[in-house]
Amino acid sequence: MIVMNAGQSIALLRLFDEIPATFHRLKVVAADVHGQDVPSAGRRGILRSLDRFGPQTIPQLARARPVSRQHIQVLVSGLLRDGLVTTEENPAHRKSALVRLTAEGKRQLLASQKREAHILAHVTFELTATEIDRAADVLRSLRALLESKKWSDYVATID
Repeated sequence: MIVMNAGQSIALLRLFDEIPATFHRLKVVAADVHGQDVPSAGRRGILRSLDRFGPQTIPQLARARPVSRQHIQVLVSGLLRDGLVTTEENPAHRKSALVRLTAEGKRQLLASQKREAHILAHVTFELTATEIDRAADVLRSLRALLESKKWSDYVATID
């Protein structure tokens, strides 16, 4: 069972309201920063995952996101067409090829990260690095709770 006091419950509801509002604002900001010539947020996310974690299968990429394997397949197909990723044989699975970042994919990813870093370096923000790290830790902990067996077991008991 998950037990929270009233203050925690109210604070979490406020956080739950803020997360999608921030997500939608980030989509607008990304379009402003990157313009129309840069891959969509979903495509950039795939490029970031491949850069960070190395070659992955489409099912692996889908499991890391709340989207279907078919949606990831569409994104990867576009990235393949644009030469930003390539596929290669997967020694661990005959049917599921590994998707790998190409040099051009890495170049585009670095260019978008450079644009983001430039803007962030010139923005005045009233939070310290420690406070921002703490916010990231809170969101990570919240995600871990919502992905946990304890959470899914509890939700299964609700009528």
